[in-house]
Amino acid sequence: MSLAEARRIAVRSQLLDGSADGVLETVRRLGFLQLDPISAVAPPQELVLWSRLGPHDRGELDRLLWEERKLVEWRAFLWPIEDLPLLRARMRRGVNKNAREFLAANRVFRRHVLRELEAHGPLLSREIEDHRSMRREDHQWWGARKMGLMLDILAARGEVAVVGRRGKQRVWDLAERWYPETEKVSWPEAQKLLAEKRFRALGVRLEKGRWRAHPDAMDGSVPNRVAFLSPFDRLIHDRARTEALWDFYYRLEMYVPKAKREYGYYVLPILQGDRLVGCIEPVHDKKAGVLRVHGVWWEPGVRPVPLDEPLRRLAQFVGATQVEAPPG
Repeated sequence: MSLAEARRIAVRSQLLDGSADGVLETVRRLGFLQLDPISAVAPPQELVLWSRLGPHDRGELDRLLWEERKLVEWRAFLWPIEDLPLLRARMRRGVNKNAREFLAANRVFRRHVLRELEAHGPLLSREIEDHRSMRREDHQWWGARKMGLMLDILAARGEVAVVGRRGKQRVWDLAERWYPETEKVSWPEAQKLLAEKRFRALGVRLEKGRWRAHPDAMDGSVPNRVAFLSPFDRLIHDRARTEALWDFYYRLEMYVPKAKREYGYYVLPILQGDRLVGCIEPVHDKKAGVLRVHGVWWEPGVRPVPLDEPLRRLAQFVGATQVEAPPG
């Protein structure tokens, strides 16, 4: 197919053509939502949904996760609950060498954490009673965070689970008390199914220098809507694929010294129709109730696009009552 067709299919497959309908169905179609603590405008999982659904009930994700249990949190991603058998296949694969060594050196500590959760869970990590082996000691891999590391490893193995949140803090319990019973899927089969889901969600992939569309993908015109994309949006999360599709170079610069940044701390790609036309740096000042735009950068040869409407919608979504943007 042509590059133009591949771009349209990629945008349509990611529901960035205005066809998204509901939080749950959007997550199912995308496959997962990535979590990240950085929230200059809104948490990335919420920003991904806003880019597709526009302003919507921000509490819907929590209800789907903690009340209806139609989504599940695992390893900093939100997944549809129907994918739990595939995730469990990955859990059974075990953890990497560093994690195995940590567990081997902390067997008593592991048993202590599991017993505390069994007796008193659900608990925040800081609510789990300390154990004599929990010396705060620096280490080249885990630093001094032994409790957090232990919980993350046990979650990766499917022994504990995130069962809620208090503010930004995770609440933990035994996985057997949270995850429903599911069928058992082998890891090779799970790999195959996850790869198929990924291909379907992305719509196209590059094979031997040619773009190949998923059999379910549909080409067609894409409305000229404007959306700002989270740095973790699946349309652009694979930076090499993004460059191949759009000749659009994008990197997060929050870890780049300010004087060396090309753009800003946390800039968002601007999507217009099926084109990536620039980047914008909006910041939500919650205290002042203002959505401030620190900068807008257009791609070479692109005529600037009116941003008043998408900025108004974003302000409405995050709860800002005012937008402050540079002229033009």
